[in-house]
Amino acid sequence: MTLSKSTALAAFALAASALPALAQASSHNVFGTFYTEAGTSRVTIEDCGDGSPCGRVSWIDPDAMAPGMTPEEARTKTGDPVIGLLMLEGFDKKRSDWRGGTIYDPENDKTYAARLKRLGDGDLELKGCVGPICQTQVWEAYAGE
Repeated sequence: MTLSKSTALAAFALAASALPALAQASSHNVFGTFYTEAGTSRVTIEDCGDGSPCGRVSWIDPDAMAPGMTPEEARTKTGDPVIGLLMLEGFDKKRSDWRGGTIYDPENDKTYAARLKRLGDGDLELKGCVGPICQTQVWEAYAGE
């Protein structure tokens, strides 16, 4: 079976038009475990139950702790355990990323507006914003043990 030139061109155009949708879909796959920018903790991002991402602290490097303190003893300024702490929530799926969510910073007990998207190399781009001013961090994907 041979394809005519016009059929082949139409098939190519159809396949090429699907590429942006595939790239867009991968930027929304923010689920997984990632090292925070400092590399001293990991956050696991899972489905909140409604398809949107929620991130919880899943590991703290024991070497980053004060002498005599363990990760299990780490507390926020309000006294909540840091392990298991919900720090990313409330996101809405947009065209190329997740927006409208928040990130909680347990070190300074502040919550910021946030955006998330998965980068082509598998890492996570996270933007924390105060008004129109945003700071971008890239969290490295955790490959597992």
